[in-house]
Amino acid sequence: MAPLGLAEWYLVAAALPVGSFVGVVIERLPDGMTLATGRSRCAACGTALTARDLVPLASWLTTRGRCRHCGAWLGWFHPGVELAALGIAALSLGLDRGADAWVDAALGWWLLALGWIDWRRTVLPDVLTLPLIVLGVVAAWALAPDELRDRVAGAACGYLGLWLVALIYRRLRGRDGLGLGDAKLLAAAGAWVGASGLPSVLAGAALAALAAAGGLTLAGTRLDRHSALPFGPFLAAATWLVWLFGPIAS
Repeated sequence: MAPLGLAEWYLVAAALPVGSFVGVVIERLPDGMTLATGRSRCAACGTALTARDLVPLASWLTTRGRCRHCGAWLGWFHPGVELAALGIAALSLGLDRGADAWVDAALGWWLLALGWIDWRRTVLPDVLTLPLIVLGVVAAWALAPDELRDRVAGAACGYLGLWLVALIYRRLRGRDGLGLGDAKLLAAAGAWVGASGLPSVLAGAALAALAAAGGLTLAGTRLDRHSALPFGPFLAAATWLVWLFGPIAS
């Protein structure tokens, strides 16, 4: 593969700041808080953070993960999201170059926000899922018009398929097993990978969810038929991997 050019180095440089913004989205969006305004503050002492406290990853490392003002432990959340965003950029550049790598990374960052929000709050905000459906169709129209029909069909099948599963589960069990947020996320998956890619997304997500449940059980977490495990993170990860590598059958 060709060496990194200017566009690729810009992508590397953007990864940590984007990760920092994704962290803000994950924290604020589910609570309806504004993203563009409002100073970030230490959760322990309430002190408004300055520019030197907000340099992605570097600020956390230089203070050893503690608030510069009160010394409280800041946790792993923000550096974790930033490193995940950097990893998404690295994998994108390992597979593509130029505009394709930017599209790969942008989709990965968007899905990172959705998956992490669902894991923390068990909600998939419409403000993230619905535009992702539209963007998938627009991307097909602009970059791969021969795939447009498959992408539109994928969006429709993704939503209707999980909506039907959720309806049947509710009728049989008397409670919700899947939310419509999952159906909208699968619709977004279909808009990006097409109807032909949906079986791979569902299979990958289901296997990953089963593996996670097994890992939690081995770690001592007791799970039963009433336990709820967010499906969005697994759908998000599987969607991105199918986008990058294609359906399993191919």
